[in-house]
Amino acid sequence: MEPDRTHVESPPPALLIRRGTLVTAEGLLQADLLIQGERIAAVGTDLSAPPGARVVDAEGHYLLPGIIDAHTHIQLDTGIYQTPDDWLIGTRAAACGGVTTVIDFATQFRGQTLRQAVEARLAEIGRRAVVDYALHVMVTDLPPGRVEELGDLVEMGTPSIKLYTTYRPNYYADDATLLYLLRAAAERGILTLVHCENDALVTAATQALVETGRTGWAYHGRSRPALAEQEATARVLFLAEAAGAPVYIVHNSTARTVALVAEAREEGQIVFSETCPQYLLLDNRRYEGPEPWRYILQPPLRDPDEPERLWTMVEAGMVDVIATDHCDYTRDQKLAADNFTRTPGGLPGVETLLPLMATYGVAEGRIGWPDLVRMLSTNPARIYGLWPRKGALLPGSDADVVIYDPEPETTIRAEALHYLAGYTPYEGMRVQGRVRMTVVRGQIVYEEGRFVGREGWGQFVARQL
Repeated sequence: MEPDRTHVESPPPALLIRRGTLVTAEGLLQADLLIQGERIAAVGTDLSAPPGARVVDAEGHYLLPGIIDAHTHIQLDTGIYQTPDDWLIGTRAAACGGVTTVIDFATQFRGQTLRQAVEARLAEIGRRAVVDYALHVMVTDLPPGRVEELGDLVEMGTPSIKLYTTYRPNYYADDATLLYLLRAAAERGILTLVHCENDALVTAATQALVETGRTGWAYHGRSRPALAEQEATARVLFLAEAAGAPVYIVHNSTARTVALVAEAREEGQIVFSETCPQYLLLDNRRYEGPEPWRYILQPPLRDPDEPERLWTMVEAGMVDVIATDHCDYTRDQKLAADNFTRTPGGLPGVETLLPLMATYGVAEGRIGWPDLVRMLSTNPARIYGLWPRKGALLPGSDADVVIYDPEPETTIRAEALHYLAGYTPYEGMRVQGRVRMTVVRGQIVYEEGRFVGREGWGQFVARQL
């Protein structure tokens, strides 16, 4: 599916970024980067600026391929709760954080075909986005008689589906449905993402809390035990092996989950592990603090020693992707009732992904810059069929570039971010460095603390696995 570009008046002017440190998944390179039109034209030393080109000195800065947040929920409608943002607001926040591509979701609501779900989501996005975007498809209603609809997803450039082992009845898929859809997706070259939590265990834990009147935000973590995630992950991996299907396990919140995926990979399965900043940086002591409402999400935050164990997995190269699971629910929505069963789950995070990982991953010596690029850009591009158009600093690739200044030290404050939420779960946390400039397909969309992009510049990117 080709994007509608009739609204674009002219290509961006040429841009020469000089003397930066280029970061790829393979290493670092001191070089210049020349952008002409929407593509990278050349990488080298002492490159000449074409007539009329803007020249930017990036000495002492890192040049990163644009960050790909592979798991976002912009303008989300769960059928129960809705985030009040739109695609201008959500992608503006992304741009200000160095994210040049988001992979979001088209939800198949009951009664829709898969094609209708994708078309409805694209119509909803319209010409609002300021960074590029791709779509996964949440499959909720696809009985065997309609399985051929999966072929439409390949044709439409959305060859990845998402299934859930929880959230009954909206999204829940039982084991028979999981196996059938895993097999059908694999036969058509489609990758399956799965949210893994054992629904029976979650239901039992939640019911026990409700029956004893323990429904305040402080009890949220107890309602979705780590065992529920780990058991569901093991079961999904087993079913995927039986189906001969590649599978991607989203938002791993425990090291055991990552280990299960790694063990399956060692046995020859095509499997991928994703974690998120919230599970690497926060723990369930937050539920004991004065503002537990800030941390209502699924899966919840885990035991205090879990982030360190997860970091060990990241350092060992066992995590493939770090993404955010971004949801821009507002402070008022979160505070509506001190009851975790009636509070929308999800945290804003797309704007803070890069600075948090640059700080607590790279600056603290846990990972190197190439590791960061691998998990935040190159791997998402390769796994989801965007490479080498995205996730690369190569001639011919889209000119998606982030200039990152490693020197400034700042503090995360909600009022400085571009969400509607009015809060951040990372309030007061230190960050080392800042995004100096974000470039999307040659167009500067963020520079020196100011959003300078234009609505509608972002385009749908069709993928092929």
